[in-house]
Amino acid sequence: MWLVTLRDLQWRRRRFLVAVLAAALVFAMTLLLSGVNHVLRVEPGRIVDRLGANAFVVPADSTGPFTATSVMTLEAGERLQSQRGVDAVEPFVYFHATVDDRDFNVLAIEPGGMAAPAVVDGDALAGRGQMVSDRRGDLETGETYRILGQDVEVVGESSGTTFNFGTPTLFLALQDAQAVAFDGQPLAMAILTKGVPGTGAPNLEVLSNQQARADLERPLVRGAQSIDFISALLWLVAAGIIGSIVYLSALERLREFAVLKATGASNRSLLVVLALQAVILSATAAVLAAGIARLLAPMFPFAVEVPPLAFPRLLVVAMLVGLAASAAGLRRAVSVQPALAFGGP
Repeated sequence: MWLVTLRDLQWRRRRFLVAVLAAALVFAMTLLLSGVNHVLRVEPGRIVDRLGANAFVVPADSTGPFTATSVMTLEAGERLQSQRGVDAVEPFVYFHATVDDRDFNVLAIEPGGMAAPAVVDGDALAGRGQMVSDRRGDLETGETYRILGQDVEVVGESSGTTFNFGTPTLFLALQDAQAVAFDGQPLAMAILTKGVPGTGAPNLEVLSNQQARADLERPLVRGAQSIDFISALLWLVAAGIIGSIVYLSALERLREFAVLKATGASNRSLLVVLALQAVILSATAAVLAAGIARLLAPMFPFAVEVPPLAFPRLLVVAMLVGLAASAAGLRRAVSVQPALAFGGP
């Protein structure tokens, strides 16, 4: 049966090649979408961890440090500093900005403080009039850019500080953000603390890192659900491609199957022939999809980080999809009568 299967693949090689390429493109898209979904799930936790805080103190009516516009005075941070278990406090401001028609997250922090990003190129944030940009923002180190009416120089680059669908992040000095967002008033959207305050000050609420992460994830829930839905549709498309090829192959080989049954072949043997074709087609497409996904990932509009387990999972799921998609062809093959082998053309 192995030889019969391989000979049939060789005879219909052009058709199977087209099917492999089509299925590989669909599988590659599922890999890329899984990479985007993975980024959506890990970015919030990654950026919260890199801020270096143990807790976030926000106004009591705030939904969180990233999704609300409520503000607080810096005096609140000074009161928190005196609490037992709090080693350091740092005001924090977050907003969006556009630089050269590109969108950025902006995190305003104290230069040299706990939230200062690790710099992979250039210098760290040292004071007003400076910023550190994530390298995915493609801003040139040493160049000056205008942000909401202020000229700010890029002094260094960070890495791995994207969030909100891979949007790059700019780190500004807190005083620059206050001048832009609050007309110079000493306000903040949250207070980062090293150590966890026992209780918040009046009208304030203490959030854990997990709660801050949930606040950042909240606007992304529908996007992640949409990606899951599209991925499911792509699996159905791949199943349709593989199933149609196997079914057409079964229709064209009815006389061959009749001869095999007339010579003693069992229905199980015919099932193995077609199932083997589906598995070979699916596995080949899955392997090819891994290479296509790696080539397409840099051109994707969002950050893509395909988890390592996604590749073996794709191979296994692709073969299962191939087997399921070949069901129609399998049913057609086992229903053929041996008498067909002795019939006319």
